[in-house]
Amino acid sequence: MDAHRSQPAANSARDPAQGRDPLRDTVPPFIPVIDDATPPVPPAQRPEVLIVTGLSGAGRSRAANALEDLDWYVVDNLPPQLLPAMAGMMTTVGAGVHRLAAVVDVRSREFFASFMQYLGQLRESRVRLRLIFLDASDSALIRRFESSRRPHPLQGTGSILDGIKHERTLLAGLKAQADHVIDTTDYSVHDLARRVRELVATESELALQVTVMSFGFKYGLPMDADHVLDVRFIPNPYWVTELRHLTGRDAPVADYVFAQDGAAAFVDAYADLLAPALPRYLDELKPYVTLAVGCTGGRHRSVASAERIAARLRARGLDVVVQHRDLGRQ
Repeated sequence: MDAHRSQPAANSARDPAQGRDPLRDTVPPFIPVIDDATPPVPPAQRPEVLIVTGLSGAGRSRAANALEDLDWYVVDNLPPQLLPAMAGMMTTVGAGVHRLAAVVDVRSREFFASFMQYLGQLRESRVRLRLIFLDASDSALIRRFESSRRPHPLQGTGSILDGIKHERTLLAGLKAQADHVIDTTDYSVHDLARRVRELVATESELALQVTVMSFGFKYGLPMDADHVLDVRFIPNPYWVTELRHLTGRDAPVADYVFAQDGAAAFVDAYADLLAPALPRYLDELKPYVTLAVGCTGGRHRSVASAERIAARLRARGLDVVVQHRDLGRQ
């Protein structure tokens, strides 16, 4: 029913008496169009659109990768007339697209004029729009093109520098409208990713996620473990009849494990040793760390130790999830 109701409105927009609407002429009728009839949405609830553009060779592809790592829906080389259509498909609820990043490559005056037209429409729409412009010095761009052995897309029969100068002139107005200008001249790919994260990541996305996982060595090492701790030196509660049917999450087992000589001190010292180092993983763009704690079967000693390590790390302010990979396999 809704699709049939929207069809007359789309047809009326093409009425010659009212003039042609270039946006509606390029958008299929089943895609919502942002127009004056769209009800206002409070800013805090608006879907986010991020336009990533800038000079060729300044790092657009690396910025796109960083945004994908932050769970943005990234579209590369999107034609400008589709920007409002993509924004109209976004939502703030459910499993739809909440955050859209469009990587735009402006390579001609016609393309640039079209892009500026639709950029203006987006700024007046129901989405939260930001524009990131990537820049770099001429020498840095020349070095990057020469190292990749690829021509500049605008150099034609001229030099790489000719192409860069042409592009700078073409994009000067767009750079002036950018919300953020990032000069990547002295950036490594990791520096650029960090800067993009600083600009767009939420507080929760900037936090480190630590997983403490218990496992049994007889089932193999966890493939995704960053650190592995072996607690098989602790006497095994499995050989205590009244503890065999319990797990390391049960108090009698945990009490038995940490009553053994040196067990509690060893586990606590291990957590204290790692605690100051774990936040540094974020500096290397690794937001997830897995600590694996193993015993023979992954039921008693490793489970109790994983729970104790997690509690100690949480007391240090870290966000910790506990997983018991092999619990229940016996």
